[in-house]
Amino acid sequence: MMNNKQTISRRGLIKGSIGGFAGLSAGALGAPAIINASDDTIRVGHITPRSGFLGTLGDYGFRGVNLAVEELNAAGGILGREVDLFSEDSVGSAVAPTKAQKLIEKRKVHFLIGEISSGSGGGVMATAKRLKTMYMQTGCNSDALRGEKCNPYSFHVEAGNTMYTKTIGNWQNRAGNVNGKDFYMLTADYAFGHDLARVSTRFLTENGGNVMANELVATNTPDYSPYILKIKAAKPDFVYINLAGADQTTFLKQYKEYGLNYAVSGGVMDTAGFWAAGIDSITGYWQSLWYHGMNTPSSQAFAKAFTQKYKKPPENQAWGDYIGVKIMAAAMEEAKSVDPAKIIPLLESGMEFDILKPRKGHFRKWDHSLLQQMFVVKVKDKAEMQDEWDIFEIVEASPGDNEKLDVIQPTQSENMCVMG
Repeated sequence: MMNNKQTISRRGLIKGSIGGFAGLSAGALGAPAIINASDDTIRVGHITPRSGFLGTLGDYGFRGVNLAVEELNAAGGILGREVDLFSEDSVGSAVAPTKAQKLIEKRKVHFLIGEISSGSGGGVMATAKRLKTMYMQTGCNSDALRGEKCNPYSFHVEAGNTMYTKTIGNWQNRAGNVNGKDFYMLTADYAFGHDLARVSTRFLTENGGNVMANELVATNTPDYSPYILKIKAAKPDFVYINLAGADQTTFLKQYKEYGLNYAVSGGVMDTAGFWAAGIDSITGYWQSLWYHGMNTPSSQAFAKAFTQKYKKPPENQAWGDYIGVKIMAAAMEEAKSVDPAKIIPLLESGMEFDILKPRKGHFRKWDHSLLQQMFVVKVKDKAEMQDEWDIFEIVEASPGDNEKLDVIQPTQSENMCVMG
């Protein structure tokens, strides 16, 4: 396994082969030599879980950041300065703020990027605010991070729970699968899950659905049979999962083994978790932030570069961390500065970015949430798959081409944010 401390720079790329760098990014080889930060570089601090039930997603994020840094350095860096990457395994919510402080105070990073756990993300946000360092949050879903915990230094590339819920919920509602239906929830027992269950319950009940149970499930649960037996006894119309990472995979595999015919839906979907479950264990319609089959030139270029480098396509977490770095690079170039006092107003001004989707994205000023499209995806028939990664077809974009990008976002009354 790789050490928690990792750096990638243009100098490192020049010294090693492309194949060696790909292996390094995958975490398969030993730790690279540490390259000391210097005042003539732009220093990026990446923090994300590289172990535990979110470790697979974190590894995709790490690869996405690596690719972004490599591309920037190949094109001349940022503001004519090469980019150095320092990465830390955030481990958990008790450790993440300390790791963030280390990156800021010891590594002197110009901005932070990453995280997946909403519990850890809140701590990183507070640290970034206290130390006046910008933070591109790329994996945390809790609406509270964009609401009561919002602050001027944090911007959110990852979609919030309300966005995930409304994207699939609006689709299911139009299909007649909400009103009058019974839902049995399984919810991850930490900040992300609690928040997702809250916003999902609100949406379902407002549209005539009935949440008949909400089971809180510990992360890394190895055996879901007690919950599946309860589902069998309850006879719901839908099993609604508010689980993340490896827990999605474990549940889907075990649920398939019981052969129950109650349809599975949920408040969030991680492509990596569904890949790991396999096509025989998944079915139905889901929501996705991004998918490697997106048919836009920039999206296809990213997917091709990532696949060539890592021998598998990018997951949506890789997209988020890659895009977060590219957004900060573009903002620094536009501001001609690394000063947060100049970059924050620029990001709040409505500056648009190519985010590898049909429509460009920009940040909402009052809560720093990225206004962007999400997508309803359908699990493919096994016979139609081109390879093991080809599990979805995109059904529709949400919001649609003629809709405002904020229609799937929380309103100010739903998610009050006071920047301070």
